[in-house]
Amino acid sequence: MLTRMRNAQLYAEGTSARKRQTVSSRVVRSRSVRRPSALRPLRTSAAVAILAVVTLSAPVFANGESSALRARASVELYNLDRERAIASFRQAVAADPQDAAAHRGLAGAYWMSITFRRGTMTVDDYLGGVSRSRSNPTPPAPEIAAAFNEAVERALALARARVAANPGDAAAHYELGAAVGLRASYIATVEGSNMRAFKVARGAYDEHEQVLRLDASRKDAGLIVGTYRYIVATLSLPLRWMAYVAGFGSGRDQGLQLVEGAASYPGENQADARFALLVLYNREHRYSDALAQLAMLRQRYPRNRMMWLESGSTSLRAGKPADAERFLSEGIARLTSETRPRMFGEDALWSYKRGSARAALGRDADARADFGKALTGDARNWVRGRSHLELGKLDVKAGNRASATEHLQMAVRLCESDNDRAAVDEARNLLR
Repeated sequence: MLTRMRNAQLYAEGTSARKRQTVSSRVVRSRSVRRPSALRPLRTSAAVAILAVVTLSAPVFANGESSALRARASVELYNLDRERAIASFRQAVAADPQDAAAHRGLAGAYWMSITFRRGTMTVDDYLGGVSRSRSNPTPPAPEIAAAFNEAVERALALARARVAANPGDAAAHYELGAAVGLRASYIATVEGSNMRAFKVARGAYDEHEQVLRLDASRKDAGLIVGTYRYIVATLSLPLRWMAYVAGFGSGRDQGLQLVEGAASYPGENQADARFALLVLYNREHRYSDALAQLAMLRQRYPRNRMMWLESGSTSLRAGKPADAERFLSEGIARLTSETRPRMFGEDALWSYKRGSARAALGRDADARADFGKALTGDARNWVRGRSHLELGKLDVKAGNRASATEHLQMAVRLCESDNDRAAVDEARNLLR
């Protein structure tokens, strides 16, 4: 709990912000949004981290060569060709050193490189069921952290200068808000300072609200504004109150509608909006809509094997294990011939997911084989823990109580270390 002094500071900062009409007054409530009563609040780190996928590209003040190189780099990045993307963003910077979006894109590529190495790039990391590990993550390589900071600080400096020179220019405010959002995401996910990240992120929210006031046709600016409105609406009451006094608006329906508008807008961040919708639709249990986004993303980024993993995971959540098994088996076949680096714990994650699909289909022997693979090699603790949980459930089904108890006890220990409360509760219930 924050001290009274800290609350007072937040209140002063929030009430001293520019008084203005909020975007929500112009947004029509989306009738298509369902309100699942059992949704967990998004934790702050995951909430801020969502912004990282919505701040990697934007058109502003660049020459043609730099713009083309940035567009190529974005495709490479989302195709998991990270080293190529970094090289292309560097070329964009060289082509136009004054292009703030090129510097920001380079910083975003470094950020994604860090999260990829940590294994924290899946929808599971943003749904609230798997929380932040109690162990401190490995810090990024000093040279990667330095490169990120250099690139993002240059992007911020250029964007601030553009805003100062052109205070009525919507594109200038867009670029500044995008750079601030990326900085906030890095603070939350890499540096681990959630409250500081949330405070910084208000700057991104403010700048993109200003974009919408200056140019209502810029639906791409609705991505950050809408994401934060949705996020704030899902927070617990004390955190939601702090978000209000810090200057954030709220509204689950309005926020989702703004993100949907950005996904339909033919801007450079359209793919970013679709990735954001993938998270939000899964949270809303709108699995058909999430799968539709995934179909477009698989087509646009055929080298991104993670789209097959997410298609399988979403199909599992939708209660479609046969579809899930098909997506996951196809993805695993791609993985076996893959020469590019793997995400941390990736092999185990694929095996756990397919094992879950096969268990739901009653293919117990195949499921056991997959869960056994998930317990070998590198893996995040929640993946190991859930694999033990599923093995325990199979043992209960087979009447092998001694083996089931061993697996379930291990599931509790491992899932507790990653604050995976849902899995811990299920394992403990089965142990009774």
